[in-house]
Amino acid sequence: MSETKTAAIIGGGVIGGGWAARFLLNGWDVIVSDPDPEVERKVGEVLANARRSLPALSDVSVPKEGRLSYAASLAEAVADADWIQESAPERLDIKHVIFAEIQKHCRHDALIGSSTSGFKPSELQQGAARPEQIFVAHPFNPVYLLPVIELVGVEATLLRAKDVLAGIGMKPLIVRKEIDAHIADRFLEAVWREALWLVKDGIATTQEIDDVIRYGFGMRWAQMGLFETYRIAGGEAGMRHFIAQFGPCLSWPWTKLMDVPELTDELTDMIADQSDAQSGMHSIRELERIRDDNLVSIMRALKPRNWGSGELLNQHDARMKPPLPTDISVPLKTLERVIPVDWMDYNGHMNESRYGQVFSDAGDVVMGMVGADQEYISGGLSYFTVSNEIGYLSETHLGDVIHVRTQVLEARGKKLRLYHEMIRTADDELLATCNQLLLHVSLETRRTCEPEGEVLARITALGEAQSKLPKPSSMRDKG
Repeated sequence: MSETKTAAIIGGGVIGGGWAARFLLNGWDVIVSDPDPEVERKVGEVLANARRSLPALSDVSVPKEGRLSYAASLAEAVADADWIQESAPERLDIKHVIFAEIQKHCRHDALIGSSTSGFKPSELQQGAARPEQIFVAHPFNPVYLLPVIELVGVEATLLRAKDVLAGIGMKPLIVRKEIDAHIADRFLEAVWREALWLVKDGIATTQEIDDVIRYGFGMRWAQMGLFETYRIAGGEAGMRHFIAQFGPCLSWPWTKLMDVPELTDELTDMIADQSDAQSGMHSIRELERIRDDNLVSIMRALKPRNWGSGELLNQHDARMKPPLPTDISVPLKTLERVIPVDWMDYNGHMNESRYGQVFSDAGDVVMGMVGADQEYISGGLSYFTVSNEIGYLSETHLGDVIHVRTQVLEARGKKLRLYHEMIRTADDELLATCNQLLLHVSLETRRTCEPEGEVLARITALGEAQSKLPKPSSMRDKG
């Protein structure tokens, strides 16, 4: 992002706080407006959770966090904002008052999104000075992790909004026609109605219903959704066969979707008591962190497959990835990243196998510098690691920001030797070292061979420049 943008968050509850975190941790300045005297505490708690989870989705350095402030008035909050996100209570009269005040004081080119889960944009725009400026931008909790966002409104406005949201790692979905509750909440409402009946009729408890979802179809939905899942269920004949086979059951009296159980005190107590038994041993903050860690682990697991939300994260990493080092006369900064939850072991620190991944990723940066990139590999040549001597010097913990400093010890012919130092950025503590030996290989013969063309020239120049540097201090300390 060439210049810092500003987002005004109107309403600092769970959703507003999530919006603040999503923008802030993607490098935007954020100004929050909320009359609640507890707003700074509430947003601060959401932000604390976001800081430990959102950066863990990335395998590259993350943007420098923006500046967070709190406005004394709504007018102050929106005056210079590029994006304004309204997350007030779901009352249309309140939203109309807020939008009128926003449009009195905001820039005419500012984007004004509403987090509403139910109101249509035509309802939000009633009486507005500039109706086309206001649109639905409906997120999902936690906003700082879950990427999908439903956009409803005027096309030209939504296209601008889509670009902004993609830039902060989200998956904007433009809804083709406005409709009450948009797309996702209509779907969730159907599941919720059935769940209420199952509890009321004594067929299942709240935990049993949740178990059916999280141990069953929820895992399928998490990476393929509904229709793609059912296409597979149709076997080799695909979706047509699935519909032919299972379509008739839609006319059977299985569901009560057109009927809703009355939420009597008795049913409310039953649901609340079952929920307390299921989850009451955890505080809400603990449940949020458990949820966030689980989401991070699931979404990261999809990155190597480049599938679903994993593909989206890879695209966002590619946007944020820093350029390759260009000054070869100094030690090379080859990696910067945050340590994620799925790298932790049972001792509460980073598993030793992940150090190898860190140093492998750092070595890949050197490969990129000399031109041994994917195109070169596709041509049948590459470098293979044949030795990693790793020294574990200090513990590495969840959420640590680390960087790797690399020196080329030898770059001659088939051999490339790199020395990596992994450093905690906050206090400059050396956490680990790695003496890495790579050999240049033909992928056709699987035997060593000399580098070719531009790669040979670059690797030679890099080796000569780095040979003039003193040994890394951690090597000298070893004698």
